[in-house]
Amino acid sequence: MLIGVPKEIKNHEYRVGMTPAGVYELVRHGHQVLVESNAGLSIGYGDEDYIKAGATVTHSVQEIFAECEMIVKVKEPQASEYQMLRPGQLLFTYLHLAADPEQTKGLLDSDCVAIAYETVTDDFGGLPLLAPMSEVAGRLAIQAGAHALERHKGGCGVLLGGVPGVKPANVVVIGGGVVGLNAARMAAGLGADVTIFDRNLNLLKKIDNDFQGRIKTIYSNHMNLEKAICSAHMVVGAVLIPGAAAPKLVSRSMLKEMKKGAVLVDVAIDQGGCFETSMPTTHESPTYIVDDVVHYCVANMPGAVAKTSTLALTNATLPFVVELANKGWKQAVQENHHLLNGLNICRGNITYYAVARDLGYNYVDPLSCL
Repeated sequence: MLIGVPKEIKNHEYRVGMTPAGVYELVRHGHQVLVESNAGLSIGYGDEDYIKAGATVTHSVQEIFAECEMIVKVKEPQASEYQMLRPGQLLFTYLHLAADPEQTKGLLDSDCVAIAYETVTDDFGGLPLLAPMSEVAGRLAIQAGAHALERHKGGCGVLLGGVPGVKPANVVVIGGGVVGLNAARMAAGLGADVTIFDRNLNLLKKIDNDFQGRIKTIYSNHMNLEKAICSAHMVVGAVLIPGAAAPKLVSRSMLKEMKKGAVLVDVAIDQGGCFETSMPTTHESPTYIVDDVVHYCVANMPGAVAKTSTLALTNATLPFVVELANKGWKQAVQENHHLLNGLNICRGNITYYAVARDLGYNYVDPLSCL
């Protein structure tokens, strides 16, 4: 199979869909890889590294989309990219379609086949291709939020861990999944006063045992959440419903009860965000202020630490890329129900229920497309 790796073009996105090690693995399996020139340069992988691994390097992204049977990316295709997709061509990347009707229409119109990293599953009920970036985003949320708390950034001027004689910042994390747990761990490690909210009592019990009470746990309901947010210096939104739009858990009216200069970090922004006032931002202009509350809503947070993120992501995606290349997408999804769960778009049909429901399309059983 001929596999294409274009350079990412989203604002300040420095990750790359495949490392030279991934190219080497695919070539060993008898495949060809076409990589856009400078695709990995920002994180230290030059064209010569890809060539040594067995790839062919091209300066033409049009050639990649015109010739390759499978396109491997990191972020969702931008308009100029999905307009180049061909009927039956396989796209393997993050999509987050439920919050992006324009991209969804573009993919449907292209008649391509699109498998989304974020809905591929595993035998343990997890999302193995989302988890690595969730770990990065959770930890980065605290790092970014701590900077946003600085007074010259619009924050209230509170140091996350405090100092002797001065209380630390109060951090509320909504959601105890991979993102939330990593955010809570990072905040607690920096000395903050951390509370995590979730509706899974078994999960809350585990967090309480693991951290010996260092991280407080509270059952998530509206009353508990509203009370906690009023005293928070930082709130991290880490709620995930796989493939679906994120629920709006913090309303505009709740902002008026928050501390002036408090910070909201919405890690769920890829899925539409879990704060009513959330709007996607970029690394170039990461924050904005509503009702004296700073909002950090960067839609590709892990791109800020692109080297770490690329290695973590491609470690997880490569086995699936090899499987799709070796078998072809039809056989691969028939034999691997975890890949089938990743199939979001198939030849003009939406084949993931939550996406179809949230965007008002008819849902088509993915097996019927095979």
